[in-house]
Amino acid sequence: MENSQLEAMTTPVAHEPINRTALAVEITNRLRQMILEGQLQPGEKINEKLLTRQFGVSRTPLREAMKVLAADGLLDLIPHRGAVITRQSTSEMSEVFRVLAALESLAGELAAEQASDADLRNIAALTADLRQSYQDGDRPRYFSINQAIHQAILTATGNETLIRSHESIAFRVQRARYQANLTSDRWRAAVEEHEAIAAALHARDAQRSGQLMKAHLLHKFAAINMQRQD
Repeated sequence: MENSQLEAMTTPVAHEPINRTALAVEITNRLRQMILEGQLQPGEKINEKLLTRQFGVSRTPLREAMKVLAADGLLDLIPHRGAVITRQSTSEMSEVFRVLAALESLAGELAAEQASDADLRNIAALTADLRQSYQDGDRPRYFSINQAIHQAILTATGNETLIRSHESIAFRVQRARYQANLTSDRWRAAVEEHEAIAAALHARDAQRSGQLMKAHLLHKFAAINMQRQD
């Protein structure tokens, strides 16, 4: 065998550095949080020069992050203009929430049937933490735990197709869910709804679990819609 062929076989193949990929993920997460928290408003154009200085990075990882967030529905990539924070109409929100509610209904049914005892204990513990965050008036922690509960229920289904389908559209309403101002009555009701869901899952009542999950999401949309009309 020729030396050149041997060298070609033994020479390591160049791969993209891991740190570059990790950097793009970090920028994606930071930019997503800025959008969710309202630091970047709907209709606002992304100032790439400002953000590259703020994050201390080049435009390459920033643009990779923007592509991810555009796929999540948080940004619009407009030719010759750049990236703009999306505006969501009430009709679009209604469509997405109804589909999401249907998926979570299915998640409730499947989780009641498929969840392990350890899964159910974890959901119960998270629900207790949710109650505590409500009593403490800690809204950021409440939102974090709320997300963890929904993710735990999805994971407990063991259905990868459902999990991927849910993830593909959940980001489209995450901003509204995060920014919605909970009234004291709605906040209390949301906690009670989660406690009812946990109880139905513990009882392995698939039909009731599904119904409660769907109702919970639709109640959330009704609260958001009312706020948008104020």
